[in-house]
Amino acid sequence: MAGSTLMSIGMRAMFANNASLNVTGHNIANANVEGYSRQEVQLATAAGQFTGAGFFGKGVNVVNVQRAHDKFLAMQLVAARSMAAMDDARFGQLSQLENVFPPGEQGLGFAMGDFFASMVDLSNSPGDSSARQAALARASDVADRFSSSASRLDMLQDGVRNDLEASASAVNALAARVAQLNEQIAAYRGSEQQPNDLLDERDNLINQIGSYVDVTTIAADDGSVGVFIGGGQRLVLGSLATELTVAPDNMDPTRASLAINSHGTLLTLSEDSLGGGSMAGLLRYQNNDLVMARNQLGQMAVAFASKVNEAQALGIDLNGNIGSPIFDVGPPVARPASTNARDGSGALIGTVTLTVTDGSLLQASDYSLRPDPNNPGMYEVVRLSDGVTRSVASGDEVDGFRIDVGTPEPAATDRFLLQPVNRAANGMARVLDDPNGLAAAYPVEGSMGVDNTGTATIDQLRMTDGTVDPELTATFTFSDDTGAYTWELRDRTTGALASSGTGTWTPGEPIELNGFAVQLNGVPLTGDTLTVGKTMFPASNNGNALAMQQMADERFVGQSLDSSGNIVGGATVTDAYANTMSEIGVRVQSARVSANISYSAAMQAAQAQAARSGVNLDEEAARLIQFQQGYQAAAKVLQVAQSVFDTMLQIGA
Repeated sequence: MAGSTLMSIGMRAMFANNASLNVTGHNIANANVEGYSRQEVQLATAAGQFTGAGFFGKGVNVVNVQRAHDKFLAMQLVAARSMAAMDDARFGQLSQLENVFPPGEQGLGFAMGDFFASMVDLSNSPGDSSARQAALARASDVADRFSSSASRLDMLQDGVRNDLEASASAVNALAARVAQLNEQIAAYRGSEQQPNDLLDERDNLINQIGSYVDVTTIAADDGSVGVFIGGGQRLVLGSLATELTVAPDNMDPTRASLAINSHGTLLTLSEDSLGGGSMAGLLRYQNNDLVMARNQLGQMAVAFASKVNEAQALGIDLNGNIGSPIFDVGPPVARPASTNARDGSGALIGTVTLTVTDGSLLQASDYSLRPDPNNPGMYEVVRLSDGVTRSVASGDEVDGFRIDVGTPEPAATDRFLLQPVNRAANGMARVLDDPNGLAAAYPVEGSMGVDNTGTATIDQLRMTDGTVDPELTATFTFSDDTGAYTWELRDRTTGALASSGTGTWTPGEPIELNGFAVQLNGVPLTGDTLTVGKTMFPASNNGNALAMQQMADERFVGQSLDSSGNIVGGATVTDAYANTMSEIGVRVQSARVSANISYSAAMQAAQAQAARSGVNLDEEAARLIQFQQGYQAAAKVLQVAQSVFDTMLQIGA
């Protein structure tokens, strides 16, 4: 009896130490495997046997093989890695965006300034063909840089879409494997023994999914785990995995969105609901940073092109014709939501069109439009860059563009995305090819009477708008020494009187008539005359070239109207470009800081997880010796038990 009991104890001890050796070897073998959790053999003392002499122990039992796993630390690691992946993805994209707006001579600001500088040479020699060719070359350079920058933004957008599609494929593959593991793990339901390696693999896969998109997990009674994304949308439930797909954005099909394919129905996931992960970082970059850059680029393009074309239309070319446009830009766009109401043929019922009315008042922003729920017949327009909301009617102007709503009216649930400048730079092009078409001259020119006795001279003659009629000659005759004058507009050819009137000149103030303004120096006296008539020799007139040269210092980009309707704010073209570079630079720096912070947090979470679940090779080596010695000692117990048993047999014989 004693021998068999001792033998049983020795065998139990050998089995326990052998199991520990196996698990230790398994730990060492998987020390460098990502997601592996250290395993330990759980031992328990075998219940003792009662005898008249007391309880005698019966050795040790192997209860379980348990992994060193902490659910809180695991969840913390998934969340930290998700945030780090999001920040890193956005920082990487912003670093590429920064290259679209280079400083110095390669930048747009330099090209626009160079165009205005070319007007200096043109004003010095308005009839010189080489000066005109040089000005057109500078115009081409501006247009090419705008369109090239827009094309590079399109390439960045394509890159985002490709990255999202690759990430979605990776997530779907990981989710499918999690579903398979759920089924395998559920097969062990009812068993007290856990499939540790399968659990580790599943946790590691969920961790990998978390690097793409923030996940939430819920454990089921059968051992499976439900994986949810996007604020509660099912990705994995039991042994079933749902497909994550990339679809065109509901409001802007040029942008990408994420959706869950639930039984053939796409459920769009909003950027905010994704929480973290590289895909959330890509969407944030696409929907915020890239949109900002595209709108600021478009704002500059429209403001510059509009201003130059307006100035060109105020002058005449070498042939005596009113200047035709130098630049063209992409038109404003009103995009209907894909869910808007349609008629029986599938055509949209409600339509919206945009028209730019003042390029200088355009803001670097998209807008949303919907029927105003509180004002029937009106429409709620929200400037998305800052949330400013207006209630407008069809035909009203907002920030330099007019909104026209077609008939029939949009349904109450219809939504529109208004993009007055978003695609402007894409269509930027020089449309004037004839150097002689540059309107360097004003259509009219002024002269003081040769018999004047006062000291008044013409300081500046400029066009106030496009209403000037060069076929009408304006004559101003000063009736006294205080600045009072009479004026006449007569047909240049027939001398017929078209109109007349009186006025008073105030020192420092221009005299305005017939679409022009004359600034005087000195003081006119009684009987002095001023004549403004048609420019007969455009090749010798540089008035409009001088005006375009001075636009380099005008703050016409991003102007706005105050509550009284006065124009305020604005920036020069070079300042506007510098502001764009600065804005992107600030975002890059902020993203870099965020990426560094979230990376440090992820590393700390990984270290905490490793301290709890990781394999320490030094500790495992020490355990090998410990369990080896334990095995050898158990073998010695068996040897002694065998000797006792043999002795007892000899005595019995």
